[in-house]
Amino acid sequence: MPEADNEGKNFYEGTPQKGKLFFLKGSNELDWGMKNRLSRIFNPKDGRTVMLAIDHGYFQGPTTGLERVDVSILPLVPEADTLMCTRGILRTVVPPSVTIPVVIRASGGPSILKELSNEEIAMDMEDCIRLGVCATAIQVFIGGEFESRSVVNMTRLVDAGLRYGIPTLAVTAVGKELVRNAQYFRLATRICAELGAQYVKTYYVEEGFETVTASCPVPIVIAGGKKRPELDALKMAYNAIRQGAAGVDMGRNIFQSDSPTGMMKAVNAIVHGNETPEKAFDLYQTIKNSGS
Repeated sequence: MPEADNEGKNFYEGTPQKGKLFFLKGSNELDWGMKNRLSRIFNPKDGRTVMLAIDHGYFQGPTTGLERVDVSILPLVPEADTLMCTRGILRTVVPPSVTIPVVIRASGGPSILKELSNEEIAMDMEDCIRLGVCATAIQVFIGGEFESRSVVNMTRLVDAGLRYGIPTLAVTAVGKELVRNAQYFRLATRICAELGAQYVKTYYVEEGFETVTASCPVPIVIAGGKKRPELDALKMAYNAIRQGAAGVDMGRNIFQSDSPTGMMKAVNAIVHGNETPEKAFDLYQTIKNSGS
């Protein structure tokens, strides 16, 4: 039998219940489940994330450094806040015991042998739920041959995500014929945010990047892009964070480095530790010289 006195006594009548604004830019009105997933992608302590991107194979096959994900990538996963991959790699290689959040590549179609902007949504939202992912990712080709299709694909993925509380990451793709400057990225990121993406992945530019982050009403993470010298990559990450980015999503600058573990730790030192590029590079070299 329940106890006779089963009702509480102290109701703190003089203390009003207060709610806190959500820590991520532009996300305060989202549903609880979507905020919870975003809180796993972005560290609530500083609002930042280090994403490890290994989804390159969905259009260009076994990229250098990704020939054997089980050998080269799995040791790096504990150093990342978030893993960005495809469902094929997730199911065949990544152990279910991995507990960091996963952002799943949900678009696809053409390979590097064809027109890349001719993508479609390539994954059902129910499968995202089965896999327990925290967000979906889709390319948006502003200015590309199939620009409208890619934008509409993103809106459809946003709609599906809203039904189930799964955020959408819009990835602003840049073709060889498009100019990479702040004006273009202001346009591309703003379109993605205006049409519902909960956060956006884009490229860093040295001139005017702060105007890109300022004019985008949702968080921006920067793409690592092509492989560059380690110190240059660390300087890019540092400058992007200082100019308003909420994180970095690096792939080739991690797994094609001479010390992938060293670069993971160095990037973390910048994003979460507010370290300078020079000190982060010293950390990278120390780990590299130790043979890690």
